[in-house]
Amino acid sequence: MIYFSHRGANTFRVQNTVDAFALAHAQGARNFELDVHLLKDGNLAVHHDFSLLSTAGKDIQLGCLTAQELKQIPLKNPFSQEQIFVPLLEEVLPVVAPQLETLNIEIKNDNNLYPGIEKVLLKTLEKYSVSAAHILFSSFDYDTLLRLRTLAPKARIGLLTRAFDPALVRALNAESVHINQTRFTSQLARECHENKWRVYVYTVNDTAQAAQLAQNGADGIFTDCISAFL
Repeated sequence: MIYFSHRGANTFRVQNTVDAFALAHAQGARNFELDVHLLKDGNLAVHHDFSLLSTAGKDIQLGCLTAQELKQIPLKNPFSQEQIFVPLLEEVLPVVAPQLETLNIEIKNDNNLYPGIEKVLLKTLEKYSVSAAHILFSSFDYDTLLRLRTLAPKARIGLLTRAFDPALVRALNAESVHINQTRFTSQLARECHENKWRVYVYTVNDTAQAAQLAQNGADGIFTDCISAFL
């Protein structure tokens, strides 16, 4: 089983922040998952939602902000009094890079909200010398992954999906299928393995449940509490 630290060690630190990834790395994580958005000035921000409403109490779309503006909006921090902010991808990469096995980057780009994000992402990874062998791209937006495949024919791609369709996986030449635990079945796993695709399941925080998923054919999980699995 592969254990991905889902948005960092976010049961102990604010999710998708440098602190969350640093703690996960210190706890032994070498496989990570994070989400990226394209800011107004062309920088990439690491954050799950399109808006800051749930994380900062501000109903502002990330795509309307520059990096400088983003750094003026502190996130809610239930763990300490320290002010903490949405990081840029370039701030997170050095934290997860040592002994990195796989960094799963989920591209948040529903309906191509961020035109050109695929090219910006590839250039950013190249700029910071992150080996393509260690990057696994995913997205709920299928067209985003198609554009990425055109730009980077050898890129590692995982199809993030709510409805498993083998034809889409083949069309992308994807290596894995990422699916919610409620939609995972042993039959799905068998079909994926017959096609040499891996199956990664999210979000799993219980070790007994993870063991059952592995027994039923899951190849990996995304977890909020990576320390429980390492």
